[in-house]
Amino acid sequence: MSGSNSGDLQQTNCADAGFPPDLLLVLDRTSRDGLAMQLQHQLRVGIQQGRLAADSLLPPSRVLAAQLGVARSVVVAAYEHLVADGYLTGRQGSGTRVKQVAPQPSPRIRQGRNPAVPLGGGLPDAALFPRTEWLRHYRNALAEVPNSQLGYPGPLGTRPLREALSDYLTRVRGVAATPDRMIVTSGLTQGIVLLARALRARGCRAIAVEDPCFGFHRDAIARTGLRVAPVPIDENGLDVARLAALDVGAVLVTPAHTYPTGVVLAADRRAALVKWAHDRDALVIEDDYDAEFRYDRSPVGALQGLAPDHVAYAGCVSKTLTPALRLGWMALPSGLMESVAAEKLYDDMGNSALEQLALSRFIGAGGMTRHLRRVRPVYRGRRDAMLSAISTSMPQAQPTGIDAGLHVYLRLPSNSNEDAIVATAREQGLRLDGARWNWADPDSAPPALVIGYGALGETAIGDSISRLAPILTRSRGRQTR
Repeated sequence: MSGSNSGDLQQTNCADAGFPPDLLLVLDRTSRDGLAMQLQHQLRVGIQQGRLAADSLLPPSRVLAAQLGVARSVVVAAYEHLVADGYLTGRQGSGTRVKQVAPQPSPRIRQGRNPAVPLGGGLPDAALFPRTEWLRHYRNALAEVPNSQLGYPGPLGTRPLREALSDYLTRVRGVAATPDRMIVTSGLTQGIVLLARALRARGCRAIAVEDPCFGFHRDAIARTGLRVAPVPIDENGLDVARLAALDVGAVLVTPAHTYPTGVVLAADRRAALVKWAHDRDALVIEDDYDAEFRYDRSPVGALQGLAPDHVAYAGCVSKTLTPALRLGWMALPSGLMESVAAEKLYDDMGNSALEQLALSRFIGAGGMTRHLRRVRPVYRGRRDAMLSAISTSMPQAQPTGIDAGLHVYLRLPSNSNEDAIVATAREQGLRLDGARWNWADPDSAPPALVIGYGALGETAIGDSISRLAPILTRSRGRQTR
């Protein structure tokens, strides 16, 4: 074991305890991340990268705690989280061992091949999904659900999930929700489409959207037959005065973290938007896609809590857990419940009941809260690594929208060729997104990139940005579009 020269840091290579000699564990007592979280993260990375081989025996918690100079509870907590996440296995009498985990691919180029590096979209890390805990809840739901409830689930969703969601959203996001005013959806996009179709059936002819916004949602609304009216945003969010000049029956907004620029709707504009909805008897559709991830600012409560009769609140698990679950929800004004439920019924007759019951148990048992508590420091570290890499390798680019979420909106120099950068990066194995398709008029959009940092480790983030930097430099001054 090697000691640090600083009292604030403890490190060990644990060679005498069965660890490989190159696995250095460093605990920073000045960090805002807890010691257990730091230890958990470093062990997870060691397992993912193959430095801790499958079936390796880890030191007993008392031994490792003594070597690191920490309380035994720190090591116990780290081990328990890794067992729950499927990285370790612990049995009475046989100690704590490493489970078989597929190593993460290296981001480096080897033998002329360019491995695909996921830098787009702002997706969560699939390796952080709590597989073991989820499987336990799914098994329990399957074992305990009565045969009478194994029919068609119905368009509203299972009652247990709607109860769990209404309680959770009320506590965590300030949503004014009850189970009878909630509908479970197959993700957030389906919820927006269902609302658009229901509004069109009522005579609505146009829905306003932020400009820029998530381009897929703008296209999805247009495919329902409604006219889409773009409304500019600035550093304070949606320009409500410009919205008031339009003849629309609803507006889609992302007030907590606008996509892709990441700005927050200012307090005075929140009030003005609610007043607009009241005065026009119009609907605000609130897309709360990643509000759980915030790093440098206080939480921003849901807009829906200010006007539940004029705001339809929509969320999903795609950012918090995984998009593979395809579970979302809406808290609706009472007057919209029947029409949206009818749209849902004819769309798919309801989501899978078993996944809904598993999610209800996961939320009710505190699994969502524990999961978010575990992953927030991880994503914050990756956000910081991204910003550091950009500052070092691409100082000419300007990152914004960095206080929350899982992506950075990177403003490029005005003479950059966004399309060429994206195409060249993808040819070299860097999967990232250009920003201009999110604008109503892509040809007038300033050059920018949307870079996600959730799905990569900190080292891979630095390597990827260093590979992207020369691509950006070579694109400067070329004729764009």
